[in-house]
Amino acid sequence: MQSAVGRVFGLRTRGVLACTRAVSTHWGHVQEGPPDAIFGLTERFKKDTNPNKINLGVGAYRDDEGKPFVLDSVKEASDLLEKDPTVNKEYATIAGVPAFLDVTRSLAFGEDSGPVKSGCVSTVQSISGTGALRLAFEFMSKFYKFPTEKKTIYITNPTWGNHKKIIEFSGLSFSEFRYITPSNTLDINGMLEDLNNMEDGSVVLLHACAHNPTGVDPTSDQWSDIADVFEKKNLLPFFDMAYQGFASGDCDRDAFAVRMFAERDLKPLVAQSYSKNLGLYGERCGALNVVAASPEEAAAISSQLKIIIRPMYSNPPIHGALIANRVLTTPHLKEKWFEEIGIMSNRIISMREALVKHLAEKGSTHDWSHITSQIGMFCYSGLDKEQVNTLINDYHIYLTQDGRISMAGVSSKNVEYLASAMHDVTK
Repeated sequence: MQSAVGRVFGLRTRGVLACTRAVSTHWGHVQEGPPDAIFGLTERFKKDTNPNKINLGVGAYRDDEGKPFVLDSVKEASDLLEKDPTVNKEYATIAGVPAFLDVTRSLAFGEDSGPVKSGCVSTVQSISGTGALRLAFEFMSKFYKFPTEKKTIYITNPTWGNHKKIIEFSGLSFSEFRYITPSNTLDINGMLEDLNNMEDGSVVLLHACAHNPTGVDPTSDQWSDIADVFEKKNLLPFFDMAYQGFASGDCDRDAFAVRMFAERDLKPLVAQSYSKNLGLYGERCGALNVVAASPEEAAAISSQLKIIIRPMYSNPPIHGALIANRVLTTPHLKEKWFEEIGIMSNRIISMREALVKHLAEKGSTHDWSHITSQIGMFCYSGLDKEQVNTLINDYHIYLTQDGRISMAGVSSKNVEYLASAMHDVTK
């Protein structure tokens, strides 16, 4: 019997295509990999039919109804783009949408930044923050003069889980330094000691604001002390800035560390993402910035980054960058955006306060003050794996094994249930 494929191509088959055979001659050795910790958790949540279920795993903002939130400034920018006859669907340059590169650079470093004004910042558009990290590590792997053959990137303990994978897939290694105490406060003394013990010229990955997963950030004075060590040890700072504006509601405040390091001539790298602050999660819009010693050095860096980009993904998607550019360059949209990031930030803060209040009302005697002292989307709760698994299995509350709570999943409707469950598992 001849299949449809056989009839089209004049071939006789046995009615079963080769891809359905039980044994593969080429890929039979490939084993199924483990699911991603966060996306796997979301899949479990979706399959759960319990009406009280809560998803506290995914790092995406939700309104108080638990629904995705599309910013009004983004909606209006999209409408304006749709009506703009000059907008088309042509390829971006390898480095990205040129106008976007200018505004994203200024947002990161400030309008009056010395390195920006002098043309010493190389900027390329990226596939959001993850893509910026990958580009930077690929660039470092090729060009950075690491102090040891291991090509080590130093990361906070703990850090965002994907950092380690991105580093390793770029052919580099990582080592952790102290960041947080058992009481969920910044271990500034341990951090400074570890930084001082690193080899001169080491690369250190820092979180610009709203540290993920802890929500614990250095104060401005502590950032200054950290910068002192970077200067003394000639360390290379690399800031992952995924939450500018979203953390505190103030873009300038959230960029304090980045700008201070740049003005102190520590020549940081900065990865930017517009997933959280503009809600452009699926648009994958971001940028990588590298501060250089001169405009000539910045141009050389840009040329090499483009050589890396071309065979990797050729050029970035344009829609998210066009939206971001329109919001950031249209005065009334930019003002509206500032209001909206304030609304998002304040809702997260109010949910932190409500959770602590309800825990106290339930009779918990634990010190939960770290919940309100932390900042940004995530709360490092201090819950251990056994307590987390009890929350998942008995209370249908889904969070990662390290006890990280996405505060975006907490609402006025479920915060009391969450507090009751947390009290039960910590008695």
